[in-house]
Amino acid sequence: MLISNMEVVPGKKIATHLGLVQGSTVRAKHAGRDIMAGLKNIFGGELKGYTELLSESRDEALQRLSEQARALGANAVVNVRFSTSSIAAGASEIFVYGTAVIVEDR
Repeated sequence: MLISNMEVVPGKKIATHLGLVQGSTVRAKHAGRDIMAGLKNIFGGELKGYTELLSESRDEALQRLSEQARALGANAVVNVRFSTSSIAAGASEIFVYGTAVIVEDR
């Protein structure tokens, strides 16, 4: 599955638009990560636990987007965008969306 944040895939022609596809995941913070984040807030530095959590969340949301596109018969998703939002205290959503298409070689 080709994934692009551009409206086109270089070297390919969009033959068919199949519509909007999306993927999301909601993750909660881990108490151990919160303790380490609190210390980092005092001393400074990267919050590696949260960085890993967000990376895993983006990967999972992209996987769900790809599965939805594949179910429509797409071989690519273009114009992909990410969004994040706070759902509840300590929980956030990663949302990804794009347009499922069928691309062909030029």
